Amino acid sequence: MQRRSHQITKGAERAPHRSLLKAIGFTDSELQRPLIGIAQSANEVIPGHIHLDRICTAVKDGIRMAGGTPMEFSTIGICDGIAMGHEGMKYSLASRELIADSVESMARAYPFDGLVLLPNCDKIVPGMIMAGARLDLPTIVISGGPMRTGICNGREVDLITVFEGMGKLRVGELSPEELTQLEDTACPGAGSCSGMFTANSMNCLTEALGIALPGNGTTLAVDAARIRLAKESGMAIMHLVEKNITFRRILTRAAFDNALAVDMAFGGSTNTSLHLPAIAYEAGISLPLADFNLASLKTPHICNMSPGGPDHMENLHQAGGVSAIMKTLAEKKLLHENCMTVSGRTIGEIIADPRVKVFNQKTIRPLHEPYHATGGLAILTGNLAPDGAVVKQSAVAPEMLQHQGPARVFNTEEDAFTAIIEQTIKKGDIIVIRYEGPQGGPGMREMLSPTAALAGIGLDKDVALLTDGRFSGGTRGAAIGHISPEASAGGLIGLVEEGDQIKIDIPGRTLELLVDKQEIELRKSKWLKPPAKVTRGYLARYARQVGSAAQGAVMS
Repeated sequence: MQRRSHQITKGAERAPHRSLLKAIGFTDSELQRPLIGIAQSANEVIPGHIHLDRICTAVKDGIRMAGGTPMEFSTIGICDGIAMGHEGMKYSLASRELIADSVESMARAYPFDGLVLLPNCDKIVPGMIMAGARLDLPTIVISGGPMRTGICNGREVDLITVFEGMGKLRVGELSPEELTQLEDTACPGAGSCSGMFTANSMNCLTEALGIALPGNGTTLAVDAARIRLAKESGMAIMHLVEKNITFRRILTRAAFDNALAVDMAFGGSTNTSLHLPAIAYEAGISLPLADFNLASLKTPHICNMSPGGPDHMENLHQAGGVSAIMKTLAEKKLLHENCMTVSGRTIGEIIADPRVKVFNQKTIRPLHEPYHATGGLAILTGNLAPDGAVVKQSAVAPEMLQHQGPARVFNTEEDAFTAIIEQTIKKGDIIVIRYEGPQGGPGMREMLSPTAALAGIGLDKDVALLTDGRFSGGTRGAAIGHISPEASAGGLIGLVEEGDQIKIDIPGRTLELLVDKQEIELRKSKWLKPPAKVTRGYLARYARQVGSAAQGAVMS
């Protein structure tokens, strides 16, 4: 059988290629086997990646056990938590495209027969999956797994508890010593932060999409089961290569529908509304924001995960994990059960396994007793967001689901954060942070610092925050992001003035600036596009080429 890797391993004309590969240490026997690329992002700057070298070793073991030859290479990775609140956050979303491009470049330069994607956090997971969809090789995802839940004075805590602790310190609800204690205990070791934040949302959705083995989203980073899963993933890629089952054969439109249903059921990060459309784009599939609303309206929210609720990833794993969620959704035919997966089984066959069950109905509620009747996310439209805006409605207090109030306008995240911390924001206000979109930021920064500060000082049930930037998966409260078109593209959010009335109706899916059309047209005639904030380097190129958040913020 002709393999892709024969382009560098077979025939007399490939003697120079083999010579170079032998310089690495590969033997003739190894070069006669299928070559499997492993794209991994192990580094010493992200807690979710600090252990990936060990996971990678296990993947290699599995590949070798199944008769393949692993070839490891690296990508970059940025920790959103560490990049939060300073210039580094401008590079987070932008790094997703660099990661996708780097994996594509390596897999084209080296004709691997199959590909294993080994990411863990924030933009690394979707970036690698985007590359997999673009390349369309036999491919499997195995993540590094979630972090254990932190324990502080007998209560469960996580990174968001620390962010919110800053605000509590400001209003005297927490002492400096207590904040230090939180800091020391909230993140107990390796893994992606322990709530249903962006990294864990995307890792869980790999199971729903069928591109990872069951357990990939919830098995803890430090569990031996994660090592076993990595070995099994290494063996599974060899089956995919043998059968020539490529990524796009699994990433079908029905698979994305399954991912939307699971996303709504567990109340995933608002960032999934950026990443799933971007992955679909690379797979040649249209996934408009309207489809998120369709999924939300028919899928109940059955898991109350941090930041909106008390449960963490290890609670979800112990309750049965993503497979148990899917088994629950299938009771009302909310899943396409015939979708193929990298396990060699369909979704229906996976959830039919008698070992798949809900072990804790407080963590995974039955469909007739959901936390909310509709899904975790909502897409809002209206004159302020004609192309859409997104909110994690499952993390919004009931009293803030419908709200009208005066705009408090800021052109940077830093200015808004200062106003919150100095307590110049009052109950009922609607904070507007603009010029933070993909183009205008540039880079579409996450706004965890201001939203966590609002929660910390006790205003998350009284104040809304709107932005053309985005929010962390750890954000809670009436935080509405991804407002499109963004201010820098001439969107109406750039024309809002201090004191303007804004009306939010999350159940009605609307977001309106209550200013008459004549006044809006007058403001438009006076608006001037601000100069670029960055004029050199990668970020400047990104700002010129990135598209709207409403289409996944992909680069053209």
